[in-house]
Amino acid sequence: MSYRRAPHRQALLSELSDTVPSMTVEAGAELVEFDGQLSLMIAPVATHDPAAHVVDVDGEHGEVFTRPWVVDLILDLVGYTDDRDLAALVAVEPACGTGAFLGPLVRRLSASCRLRGRPVTDAADALRACDLLPGNVQRSRELVVRILTDDGWPLGDVEALASMWVQVADYLLQPMRVGAADVVVGNPPYVRLEDVPDARMRAYRHACSTMTGRSDLYVGFFERALMSLKRGGQVGFICADRWMRNQYGRYLRALVAGHFSLDLAIAMHDVDAFEEQVSAYPAITVISRGPQQSAVVADTTAVFGTDDASDLARYVRSGNAATLTAETYEASRLPHWFDGDESWPTGSPARLAMIKYLADNFPPLEDVATRTRVGIGVATGADGVFITKDTTVAEPERLLPLSMVADIASGRVQWSGYYLVNPWDDGGLVRLADYPRLYGYFEDNAVALRKRNVAERQPDRWYRTIDRIIPGLKDAPKLLIPDMRMTMHPVLDEGRTYPHHNLYFVTSRGWDLKVLGGLLLSRVATAFVEAYCVKMRGGTLRFQAQYLRRIRVPRPTEMSTHDAAALADAFERRDVDTATAIALRLYQLDTLPE
Repeated sequence: MSYRRAPHRQALLSELSDTVPSMTVEAGAELVEFDGQLSLMIAPVATHDPAAHVVDVDGEHGEVFTRPWVVDLILDLVGYTDDRDLAALVAVEPACGTGAFLGPLVRRLSASCRLRGRPVTDAADALRACDLLPGNVQRSRELVVRILTDDGWPLGDVEALASMWVQVADYLLQPMRVGAADVVVGNPPYVRLEDVPDARMRAYRHACSTMTGRSDLYVGFFERALMSLKRGGQVGFICADRWMRNQYGRYLRALVAGHFSLDLAIAMHDVDAFEEQVSAYPAITVISRGPQQSAVVADTTAVFGTDDASDLARYVRSGNAATLTAETYEASRLPHWFDGDESWPTGSPARLAMIKYLADNFPPLEDVATRTRVGIGVATGADGVFITKDTTVAEPERLLPLSMVADIASGRVQWSGYYLVNPWDDGGLVRLADYPRLYGYFEDNAVALRKRNVAERQPDRWYRTIDRIIPGLKDAPKLLIPDMRMTMHPVLDEGRTYPHHNLYFVTSRGWDLKVLGGLLLSRVATAFVEAYCVKMRGGTLRFQAQYLRRIRVPRPTEMSTHDAAALADAFERRDVDTATAIALRLYQLDTLPE
């Protein structure tokens, strides 16, 4: 196995790091080229700690075997069908276990050879499978021999092919042929990275740059599989879909969004897809190497099965852009997948199609064009000191009226009389010597203030709040939005208070805030947050700035005076139904999908 070393190594390393932020280069890494794209090639296995290759054959390896009809669906979706000349392709199964995927791969490969009158030995380079456990490899080889001899191929040829096709190896650590595979399919192990022995964990992190934080092993399998593809090649895995939303999937999302096409995502969270019960939120994901094309997203019910799988596969191949709703599944075709490394949305296929349509056709809430900003209120690190109703603790100019979550529960700001003892002015942190009452109050509470992390890091600024006070924000008209609620709850503050850190704010120079408040009151705005945020127990949503910024809004300059007035009126009356009806019309939507 040989690799072509890329020219201008340092420049290329820099380009790679800029493209995929996580792909930092460590000692021993080698860069190779394939078709003008870049991949990080890890040094030969021998350079890893030898302990990384010690396998406890009796330990837990995350083996969960896939039901045959699910395997057949994945092979159909990636186009590994016997009407093609499969001997001319290269298929890879990176964690073959006892052959759940390998058996169907071999059957289809054998049938393809028969249809074309080719000897099966022509397929010597057409299939590669590996597994950590020698026992699994032995059983998989026996399966290959049984399938091919049953199909009438000579035993000597069959045994040679079985030994060649199935190897004992760690897919994440073995040298990788970049740009060699047409198809990579399988069910990667369900193992947390921190549950792997330390030496192997370090080797995995070195080999797979997308495996960060509390990653699962399947993230590394995705990375290695994707980088092994020929142009036009496809990965088809069934595994957990948490990487699409969790923090540890960020760099894998960046890799996919930057260099590949996510073609299909079928959520199968309740489907009996495995030979034993698992709680892993599985999904079938198909990703191809090439520019992003249209993407099918589907969701299934617990009774989704063989016949439904065939129907869904036909929908995928049809190119039909309409949402398909059946008794056991729903599917939609998006014009393309979602961009970037931020969490990708979740929801029904119809809801995701709506989110994608709005993202493609309307500007974000936070927008330079309308001078609209989203932010969070002040965090102090010691609310018991900094928040008070006692107006004698500091000079009047050092007391800032503070709005709390309870103050806006009614839909109006009803200030409860709390102040922030404010150590900031427009120029920065004030000099305590200039404010004797403030100085005395902070000195009386110095023990509590100095033990905060922010004070330990900056001991000469021990009396600061965690966040700096934003000049002018208290006096600015703004929408206040509480963090945790079932639905969006925007409330207008005309410029009376400064928000506490459990409140988010929206300011704008280009919007009438009552009109914008009407849009945010609508169920369309809540649907955006629901698609992106982490839901709390009981269905409570987190209306944090990172999710509020995902909301798309019509351009205020394109809104009629009548619609603007109607939205403002709905906002004043807290009329969610009317606000939603107007928003749907402005977004050119007939309904809000469930």
